[in-house]
Amino acid sequence: MRRPPAVPIAQHLDAVFAALSDASRRHMLERLRQGEATVGELAEPLEMSLPAVSKHLRVLENAGLLKRRVDGRLHYISANPAPLDQAMNWMEQQRQFWTGSFQRLEKLFRDTKTTGPSNAPSTSQSPRKPKTKPKP
Repeated sequence: MRRPPAVPIAQHLDAVFAALSDASRRHMLERLRQGEATVGELAEPLEMSLPAVSKHLRVLENAGLLKRRVDGRLHYISANPAPLDQAMNWMEQQRQFWTGSFQRLEKLFRDTKTTGPSNAPSTSQSPRKPKTKPKP
């Protein structure tokens, strides 16, 4: 079984999202929810060559999304959900941040609407005079 190299979380998330960006790889992961499968079993419904399937599996494996067990000449593949959990945690953190940001923005708009713009906190600088061109 190959272990993903120790990489910073951002690079690891990049690998997970890149692996999930392809429909064939997502199909393979969906199939693996049913349980372990051989490379040939994963390739069968995809109508692609075994070398092409192997390349897709390598991308998933490098992202840590797969576990491989070798028995003689057969390679058995199973899903590893841990990287998906890490990606979901990251997405949840982003969702919480953006939801909070939008709620604060909505409150600012409501407060500005009820109190008027003169009472709203100012975020801009004082108005400037437009520059005039010297007359020739």
